[in-house]
Amino acid sequence: NQETTVPVETAETEITQEHDHESEAIELNEGQKWIVDDSMMVHIRNMETDVNKFSGTTVDDYQLLATSLQDNIDRLTSNCTMTGKAHDELHKWLLPYIDTVDEFAAQTEQTAYASQLELIKISFTTFNQYFE
Repeated sequence: NQETTVPVETAETEITQEHDHESEAIELNEGQKWIVDDSMMVHIRNMETDVNKFSGTTVDDYQLLATSLQDNIDRLTSNCTMTGKAHDELHKWLLPYIDTVDEFAAQTEQTAYASQLELIKISFTTFNQYFE
């Protein structure tokens, strides 16, 4: 009985840990930034540029930005060419970022959009600390 119970508990724990990326700290590559493949980096930089240059003031402006961010996320994930530890570390950043963009897109008021946009900016600061 104990032998069959232990593997089930271990498997459940591993699954939970594997998918709980938000609580995992991103690690550097032996003190260096991880290299992101060019085919993916272009979409990340497009999003970062859109966020940094954003000067909209209306809900419609924020909705257009949300659409652009989501389109770039779709392009980024469909062009995923990375493997190994660099891929795993990127996912530690990407999954929470996608959640933040989803929350941004779900807003309906300008002040809520502005607040959520600050979290997106912080996410890019984190990205630039660990990736190039």
